[in-house]
Amino acid sequence: MPSRSSRPDRGPSDRGPSEPGRGRPRAARLVAAVLGVALAAGLAACSSDPVADQYRNGDNKGYIGSDGLRVDEIKAADRSKPVSFGGTLETGKTFSSTQTAGDVVVVNFWYAACGPCRVEAKDLESAWQKYQGKGVSFVGVNTYDQAGTAQSFNQKYGVTYPSIIDVNTGAAKLAFAEATSIQATPTTLVLDKQGRVAARVIGPIGSVSILDTLIQDALAEKA
Repeated sequence: MPSRSSRPDRGPSDRGPSEPGRGRPRAARLVAAVLGVALAAGLAACSSDPVADQYRNGDNKGYIGSDGLRVDEIKAADRSKPVSFGGTLETGKTFSSTQTAGDVVVVNFWYAACGPCRVEAKDLESAWQKYQGKGVSFVGVNTYDQAGTAQSFNQKYGVTYPSIIDVNTGAAKLAFAEATSIQATPTTLVLDKQGRVAARVIGPIGSVSILDTLIQDALAEKA
């Protein structure tokens, strides 16, 4: 799956998957321009949260697999087939990707005790509020918690888009295995209008501007 990665650090501790090739340069330039200030600004929020504070202070408790922000964009010609996924939401309702067919879809993998998941929650919600009703859908995939914990998180952090509770089956995460490896939490995917993975953010999104650019790029593409 060819892509281009934009990242602050390429040290040996990086565990995220990488592919050769090149992606769209606009988002890569944006990441390079805003990464330092935007990530710092994003981490300045939620200061009363001890788990988020642990993450800011360098304690990666509750943070799996990634050493920092990484953004991969995938050229349309190099994307895998559309991903069909679904499951039971924290509300008890059933979700299927057929419900978001034709939309650009943002899929965020998270769980409640994850420090960077808490830090990025407000930015994800901000992007959701901006694009709601404009051909963009947001869906969380909670990989660890039961519904009650996810609902408490949503209430505390003001998250209003739904999340699949995936801990019991792992089916939603498995559905993406052919298209992209989910090795870190949080990971955020942007699916194009055909349901293919167009971009991947490993680690907290760092800035609404980064996600905003990825969404706009996907919206600008022909279905």
